[in-house]
Amino acid sequence: MKSLFILAVLAIVMVGATQSLKADPVVFVAGLSGPAESPPNASPGTGSAVVTYDSVAHTLRVQVAFSGLTTGTTASHIHSATALPGTGVAGVATTVPTFALFPLGVTSGTYDNTLDLTNLSSYNAAFVTANGGTAATAEAALAFGLFNGRAYLNIHTTQFPGGEIRGFLTEVPEPATMLLLGTGLAGVALRVRHRRKAIKSGEA
Repeated sequence: MKSLFILAVLAIVMVGATQSLKADPVVFVAGLSGPAESPPNASPGTGSAVVTYDSVAHTLRVQVAFSGLTTGTTASHIHSATALPGTGVAGVATTVPTFALFPLGVTSGTYDNTLDLTNLSSYNAAFVTANGGTAATAEAALAFGLFNGRAYLNIHTTQFPGGEIRGFLTEVPEPATMLLLGTGLAGVALRVRHRRKAIKSGEA
């Protein structure tokens, strides 16, 4: 019973510390594939995306690498927010018809650009209208989708105009949070080990 109490206290401390350590920027990642599209497809294409959101600087850095697409690219966006995390479809949240300077007409490539979230041109006008009508409210809506697993990035091609590969963006834990969690779990494991040794010694 005492061990369970210690474990519960450590869990509460770790959760509290995790919340206090939350800081900008926040990184989200996604693996892109055809089976992850809606509807799923058998595209041999693959890709990866790293999206870095900074709520202080009000920027969104989008980094994408992709290869093996069936036909040339026609567009790429972030869509948000789906009704449920990790599934479904949503309207385009970012620039239309595609990210500025995204490589088009190719089956493989890379992309790295930073969006200024205080600028209305960084969003789909329909997304802004549906979410308060200002850049600030659009940013808040996009952030909501990202932090709740309800935003995805996809790449459209000639063969798959609705999207050939996509992936839902998932938050990457901060290094400090992971270190704290690892330290806490190691401490719990050590206490359990000592407790078992003490019990065995008592039995002998």
